[in-house]
Amino acid sequence: MRKRLKWLGITVALAMTVASAPAAANAGRPPAHTLVVQTDAGKVEGKSSGAVDSFLGIPFAAPPVGALRWQPPQPAPAWSGVRPATSYGPACPQGSGSPVTEDCLYLNVYRPARATNERLPVLLWIHGGGFSSGSGSAFDGSLLAETNNIVVITINYRLGAFGFLNLPGLSKSGAGNYGLLDQVAALNWANHNIDRFGGDHRAVTISGLSAGGHSVCALLSSPLAHGLVNGAIVQSGGCPSHTVAESQAAGARFAADAGCTTTPVSCLRAKSAADIQNSSAGFRGGILSGPLPTAGVPELPLPPSEAVRTGRFERVPLLIGSTHDEVRGWARSFATATPAQYEKSLEYLFGNRAADVAKAYPLSNYPAQDTAAYALGAVWTDSSVFYGLGGCRYTQLAQQVAKYQPKTFLYRFDARSPSAPPAPGTFDAGASHGADQAYLWPTATSVYDRDQLRLSAEMVRYWGAFVRQGTPDAAGQAEWPSVKDQRAMVFRLGGSSPVTSAAFAAAQHCDLWNSISYRWLDINAEQLAQQVGVVSR
Repeated sequence: MRKRLKWLGITVALAMTVASAPAAANAGRPPAHTLVVQTDAGKVEGKSSGAVDSFLGIPFAAPPVGALRWQPPQPAPAWSGVRPATSYGPACPQGSGSPVTEDCLYLNVYRPARATNERLPVLLWIHGGGFSSGSGSAFDGSLLAETNNIVVITINYRLGAFGFLNLPGLSKSGAGNYGLLDQVAALNWANHNIDRFGGDHRAVTISGLSAGGHSVCALLSSPLAHGLVNGAIVQSGGCPSHTVAESQAAGARFAADAGCTTTPVSCLRAKSAADIQNSSAGFRGGILSGPLPTAGVPELPLPPSEAVRTGRFERVPLLIGSTHDEVRGWARSFATATPAQYEKSLEYLFGNRAADVAKAYPLSNYPAQDTAAYALGAVWTDSSVFYGLGGCRYTQLAQQVAKYQPKTFLYRFDARSPSAPPAPGTFDAGASHGADQAYLWPTATSVYDRDQLRLSAEMVRYWGAFVRQGTPDAAGQAEWPSVKDQRAMVFRLGGSSPVTSAAFAAAQHCDLWNSISYRWLDINAEQLAQQVGVVSR
């Protein structure tokens, strides 16, 4: 029987599911417990649910408006008195037609309300969204904080053209990386302030999904973040970046789209935030044309992929993984594709190795309806060709990190996002990109059955154990061996368990993909479908 759970109430079910879950977080809370905390910039007053204290909408940098647009973040201005911290700050500009305010550099802190003299480990979450959408306010850290006795921080950072535009003369430093520098500013804020909230600035784990995972890899590769990070979690993210030439070419295309071709910098600076946002349609969502961190500059000297491969990164414990059907959902465009169009797509992507791919992924292995969509979803996922998401690239990345950091842990998530299963005969996206997110960050609309609730409890405890000690050794749960131990964890409904690295790689045909040289897909799925003549329904 399925049941809808208010997400703040899900902790009760977790405590029933996990024998080692802590007692109610407000037990023994002393009268002296205060919700007023002094930060570097002034006092903030949060609120309490009884189990968890939250401090919302804390500015960690000055509003990047006016002369501070397209500049590195500056310290937040000081305030007098006590600033209410009971509601979220605005999200950074994203999406044409959505509210637009550049004053968006805010973070949120969640801590257990229990009294303790212990400084608690910290999880700092970086949201995803293709560096074009999302906000920290979409992720309430109460469940992770209470269950694991840790402090959780969620942050905003500048997105799209506001965060990743690179044009010559735009600023003396930071061009192309303002959003990344915002993340560094949030880390510096934690370093200077989180102890006052009961956290430990010497035990900060950064974590993110998708673009947030890309950000984690970039931060580990940035000298500006060294010494500020003690652990890292990458969920369905990797280490992509632009060269300076690529990001400047993307910037020039954006300026042209905005009608600023002759004097682009002064022209763009004169435009309103809404005008900038409304000109951003071509500056999002693509690995080659969209926003990404720019490498070859002081804040990111090397491409993160090279930094990891050569050991020139912050060698902290790492937990990394992806979903079983990472990009299957984006293959819907091929639902009506013929066998010939499937083969033509493989030729476009893999050239003279297309026949080898077709042999490993024959159409006969997939459902009779929407066959090519399921097949290409598997090909794209396992190869990581679709914007670098999923599959064997993550296995390779984990192995590269493990050469320098033995506490490296790999996983694959095989469950569907908690919601009603697809109706019979409809396309099933499976364990798609971000499907694991609701198991760690439940919302008021998340729907769970008993097995999904148990899986959520497992994951919350594993993640908390990693934040607390740098290994996902959670009491009462299956052991999660490291990559050095030639093992990886597979999360499934009905019982998660480790598998051998050989079995993990074989399931994704990694021997094949490691033998093929190819680039990420430089057009989107719909464009590829049109390229090979697929007519959509």
